[in-house]
Amino acid sequence: MATSMEEDTHVADHSSFDLEAYISNYTGHAKIDRLLFIAERSAGKPLELEALRMAHDELKKTENTQRYKEVVARIEGRLGAGYTLDRVWMENTDRRSASKGERLESELQSFKAAMMKESIRMGHSDLGDWAYDRGDLQTAFKCYARTRDYCTTSRHVVAMCLAVIRTALELENFVHVANYIGKAESTPDVINDPITYSKLKAASGLQLLRAKKFKLAARKLCEVSPEMGSSYSDVIALHDVAVYGSLCALASLDRSELRTKVISNIGFREILELAPEMRELVHSFYNSQYAAALRCLDALKPSLLLDVHLSDSVPQLYALIRHRALCQYVQPFSSVNLAAMAVAFNTAVGELEKQLAGLIMDGAISARIDSATKVLYASKADLRATTFAKVLAAGEAYCRDTRALLLRANLVQHDFMQSGPLGGRSKKDRLERGLYDMGGLGGGGLMFGMGGMGLGGRSMLV
Repeated sequence: MATSMEEDTHVADHSSFDLEAYISNYTGHAKIDRLLFIAERSAGKPLELEALRMAHDELKKTENTQRYKEVVARIEGRLGAGYTLDRVWMENTDRRSASKGERLESELQSFKAAMMKESIRMGHSDLGDWAYDRGDLQTAFKCYARTRDYCTTSRHVVAMCLAVIRTALELENFVHVANYIGKAESTPDVINDPITYSKLKAASGLQLLRAKKFKLAARKLCEVSPEMGSSYSDVIALHDVAVYGSLCALASLDRSELRTKVISNIGFREILELAPEMRELVHSFYNSQYAAALRCLDALKPSLLLDVHLSDSVPQLYALIRHRALCQYVQPFSSVNLAAMAVAFNTAVGELEKQLAGLIMDGAISARIDSATKVLYASKADLRATTFAKVLAAGEAYCRDTRALLLRANLVQHDFMQSGPLGGRSKKDRLERGLYDMGGLGGGGLMFGMGGMGLGGRSMLV
């Protein structure tokens, strides 16, 4: 599958990809990360140099001199003299950043000496921001995590969690992402802040997508509110929520849940307006217009392969969506003409037959294919045999429960029981009490024949 993805990446046509419009949705590290990923995936094409140029310009606005140096090395002088290594800028930036780091460290030590809890929290947070701007993500993560011991309000806890989550996502440490999302969601009143709540749901969906847990990712992303807007653009854009959520939903949710979570979800429907191509795809798929839906997927594939979070999952998502479409198409019919089905899916009959055969072997479709006539016949369950089997199973369960009931009644009658709170009562009282425990005296009289129990051949009438 990885090989297939690499082949798709190299042959994809990126000439119509509007990089400037796409990258305008992001800020901070997310913008630079996506530009460098696009440059890597479009190596040898004009898009590579355009992405590297924009990444170079963005890095000159930051203090991350190490990454700037790496980008200049990748440009290799192909963009002219203005994009060669600026050593003066690097030295000035490093000097200024080192001075700032020393000052922040000194302030933190003085706060610790004075036992000023809130100031210590702010000191660790400022050091984390400084390290994050420098590109030292490990140090930033440690500084943000240390603020946890000095948080005094729920707002402080949520701010700490969001900072850790952002850094852990860049480090691809998804275990910490999940842990701190859980901590933030358990904070009181976080659900009353729709923007913060949406950020947590978006981060959770992103983490689950990277773990290839598509159904859980779809459910989380569909809970994101459009109120989040561009407030989380340094991690994920609302357009991404629409794309990731739609693809995961199509690949994993059944029709009823697709309608509930996506189509009838007012909040997510508003987010889908930011991605008209995804809205068209979802509605085509739900309305069983599979040829149109698959054409939309094919048109979207080149741009999806340039997405830093989605590219590795594109082949698997596409396969799952196509398989789900095939299963839904054949489900209502007792027989399907493969030629007509091939027209509906805009594919060749031979290729369609191979895909259906694979689904039958995997157990996704209960059917058989007549290769001579090119007809698929559904395998219907024998309802008569199934009903008889259920009746026999119910009868056996009833007999088993009845034998157990009779055995207990006989044990009570013959004092084969441990004395408990009823030890001082008469034999008759204990017998009646035992039968009441079994629910045997709920109505009128109850006759138990004990002849077959091997305990004296007696019978008992209550």
